[in-house]
Amino acid sequence: MLSIVTALYNKLELTQAFGESLRRNPPPEPWEIVWVDDGSTDGTRDWLLTLPSPRHRVLLNEQNLGFAASNNRGVRAAAGETIALLNNDLVLTPGWFTPMSESLASIERIGVVGNIQLNASTGFVDHAGVVFDLVGMGDHHLKNCRTPPNGKGRFYHAATAACWLVRRQTFLGAGGFDERYRNGCEDIDLCLRLEHAGFRHWVDYRSVIRHHVSASRGRSATHDANHRLFLQTWAHLTSEWGRTDWPAHYLAKHRHHAARLNAFKTIDAVLRLLRLKHGDSSWAEKKRKIILAD
Repeated sequence: MLSIVTALYNKLELTQAFGESLRRNPPPEPWEIVWVDDGSTDGTRDWLLTLPSPRHRVLLNEQNLGFAASNNRGVRAAAGETIALLNNDLVLTPGWFTPMSESLASIERIGVVGNIQLNASTGFVDHAGVVFDLVGMGDHHLKNCRTPPNGKGRFYHAATAACWLVRRQTFLGAGGFDERYRNGCEDIDLCLRLEHAGFRHWVDYRSVIRHHVSASRGRSATHDANHRLFLQTWAHLTSEWGRTDWPAHYLAKHRHHAARLNAFKTIDAVLRLLRLKHGDSSWAEKKRKIILAD
């Protein structure tokens, strides 16, 4: 059985649109959905209680706990062996589930399976896996590119939990999301903990959905604390990965927005692609120290 876990906070209109897209494009196997409401005040709770059981199960947090804690609660309550973590600001499309399910079933030592997500407003790529910058922070591969990647997919160090397939035992066996993170970085952190335990993560390019990017809950209030905790834990690895990931990613991300390119960073990226520069960069080291010192 498949258990869909959707943590939500307000944004009733988006939640209803997500639910309708799920109704139109359901997984082709028995499934339930566990809705975890994180203290909504916009009528979401009343709407959730109108949904038919037993397929729809509703958990109501007494106070706002955040994305990590809400999803942990939903996964613990789930009946299925396979978990689909789905944000309430997604728009699911025909055929989204089967490629991800096939990858989860066929890849040895699989951790999480992600997919391609297109920005619902622009149609551009928002997510095709997670890569890292020179500071050590994650970013979405091919973000703002006009054309999604071709092929079956590829392995990444991490993928966004806006849309994941993961085995329940794998998720809980790793301790779930670290609840010290508040609406940011908890998904990348869990991916890296799973990788450290011998798992690997796949982004399936055959599954494409739309995403109202960062519409489901605010991040700004805890942005700095999340980044500090992440770099304290992982910068020794992720900043090194960024030396490979970042140069091409930076140039591609701003390909259609040249005004956003920083001249110093552009030169840095080009020199790295030409293999004329290696190691850390002073601007990245400075930014990393500022984040860690906050």
